[in-house]
Amino acid sequence: MRKLFGFVGVVCALTIVGGGNAAEPQYPARPIRLIVPFAPGGPTDVIARVVAQRLSESLAQQVVVDNRAGAGGNIGMGIAANSSPDGYTILVVSSSFVVNPSLYSKIPYDPYKSFAPVTNMAASPNVFVAHPSVPAKSIPELIKLVQANPKKYNFATPGIGTTPDLSAVLLKLTAKLDVATIPYGGAGPAVAAVIGNQVPLGCMAMPPTIPHIQGGRLRALAVTSAKRSPALPEVPTMAEAGLTGQEADTLQAVLVPAGVPKAVVQRLHGEIIKILSRPEVKERIVGLGFDIIASSPSEFAAQIKTEVEKWAKVVKGAGIKVE
Repeated sequence: MRKLFGFVGVVCALTIVGGGNAAEPQYPARPIRLIVPFAPGGPTDVIARVVAQRLSESLAQQVVVDNRAGAGGNIGMGIAANSSPDGYTILVVSSSFVVNPSLYSKIPYDPYKSFAPVTNMAASPNVFVAHPSVPAKSIPELIKLVQANPKKYNFATPGIGTTPDLSAVLLKLTAKLDVATIPYGGAGPAVAAVIGNQVPLGCMAMPPTIPHIQGGRLRALAVTSAKRSPALPEVPTMAEAGLTGQEADTLQAVLVPAGVPKAVVQRLHGEIIKILSRPEVKERIVGLGFDIIASSPSEFAAQIKTEVEKWAKVVKGAGIKVE
């Protein structure tokens, strides 16, 4: 009889525990907010919406895009950093995430401690371009031209502290060029300035330049990727042009607030990697001028450390600061 009561007690205990586990909601149990720290319509927003739509389907919960633009992305990134670490806030960032720590005197997040990396989804190299009237047809020719004509040639860029802007500064420092960078309020105006020959040279992220390069309105001199881009296979890399250490791109990555359970991070990573492997998603992202990266959380964490340190040296060397 004692054995029978003991057995019943064990069964009841297991039932209670099992019932308790069954009552715990499985992630996700409610809609997820996906913060984009930029205005709608830009490449980060477009890629975020492509992924959010598919993530809603695979997680069986709505993923709502929340655009929080301002201060070079700092406003949205700060909101995400201070959100509950429960997996219901996701952040999609561009390269401002790794540049802003050295560019601004104060930012609302710590690039190493505020977030758990999920993946770098995709990246686009920057491209050095010239108006067709510029005699130089390569980076070595451009360096000789600029050195022979101090202060005559300048670079249009999408804005102070953007990776294209810093790529132009890095080239200036490396080749000791007497040029200035002319920051515009975005890639569109910068591209238009070079097409109109208001500024003869430019450095921008690749996506907005591709149709103008293909149409002959811009001449591509080199890309800042480690290997040639499938979007512009005839354009050499900076390393092929004879300048090493110039690699730079515009990343499109996913993070969650620090403290989110590891199982949730792994779930999000797995779902996003599956989404990025879909043919229609690949076609859409590659069509924007990006290469699929789909890195692991540890790979992305290592990239964050490398890029924060790299751009800090460039910003410090150029004396750039945004208050």
